Amino acid sequence: MPTLCVVLPPADRAQLVDVVANGNTPQKLAVRAQILVMLADRVRPSHVAARLALSRNHVHYWVRRYVAQGVSGVLHDAPRPGRRKRITPEQVATIVNATLTTKPPAATQWSTRTMARAQHVSEKTIRNIWHQHGLQPHRVTRFKLSKDPHFVDKLRDVVGLYLNPPDKAVVFCIDEKSGIQALDRTRPVLPLRPRIPERQTHDYIRHGTTCLYAALRVLDGTVFGTCRPKRDTKEFVRFLDRVEQVTPADEAIHVILDNLSTHKSPPVQRWLRRHPRVHFHFIPTSSSWLNLVERWFGEITRDRIRRGTFDSVAVLVAAIEDYLRHYNEAPRRFIWTKDADMILDKIARCPKPLNA
Repeated sequence: MPTLCVVLPPADRAQLVDVVANGNTPQKLAVRAQILVMLADRVRPSHVAARLALSRNHVHYWVRRYVAQGVSGVLHDAPRPGRRKRITPEQVATIVNATLTTKPPAATQWSTRTMARAQHVSEKTIRNIWHQHGLQPHRVTRFKLSKDPHFVDKLRDVVGLYLNPPDKAVVFCIDEKSGIQALDRTRPVLPLRPRIPERQTHDYIRHGTTCLYAALRVLDGTVFGTCRPKRDTKEFVRFLDRVEQVTPADEAIHVILDNLSTHKSPPVQRWLRRHPRVHFHFIPTSSSWLNLVERWFGEITRDRIRRGTFDSVAVLVAAIEDYLRHYNEAPRRFIWTKDADMILDKIARCPKPLNA
């Protein structure tokens, strides 16, 4: 007679038999289920251990586990404490504080290696702590704070046009992208290949420049643009004529633009007096982010100009005009979402250096 016998309820036995029969069951779970099924079939524990190449203690362990926790205790591993932490919360706080408030000797920012040496921990530990706390000492961004004494009034004026434009009116964002260079490489561009990016020579031949005048219609994102050899008052007035001509005569025109001297010159003032339906709204100084056409300038620079090769100004101008045609076939609106109060609140929360 066996010295140990396990009595399995029909439901438990069916579940354990299915586990053993399933070819996708992990080996360790199949062995545990076999132990219980064989004992329920009155196989001696010593014979179970011999057939499964286990110790008798192993067999008795899983019997006790089944009695205490049932089938779920056999088919699921018990939680384990895991490896003991090698770094304390105090050390983490010290590393974070050092990252935020100190600089390494003879350098402007910490790297994972220099911080690891300074704190006597591994580089991987530093990398994990920085990732957990969102620290990126290797990165730097730039900002510009406007000192315009009428900043608030101009901000509310421009943002108001974006969020609540007047009835029977069209809002345009106008600016110039000057000094666009027609650059050609000294050697042909090597094409893109698997695992090898497109390659250009670092040196180039400069064939001249052009100036792109652009007017972004806020309503639908359409851009009216033209290239001119230079940026001056005469070319700006000529471009204003074009914007005025493409707008229905019964609609007012509100123009958002920066404080460039050519935008305020006497010829422009005379032009405005001859066209009373056109109204200028100047953004604050050092606040180009308020002019949505700058966002579009970023797109054409990234998509068409920066990586382009142009052996003459005429080729450059043709490329810009081609981009304009394709873009205006399916223009995309640039939607302003922040009201003036939200922007002013964010400026008020800026660190002390911004308000100095």
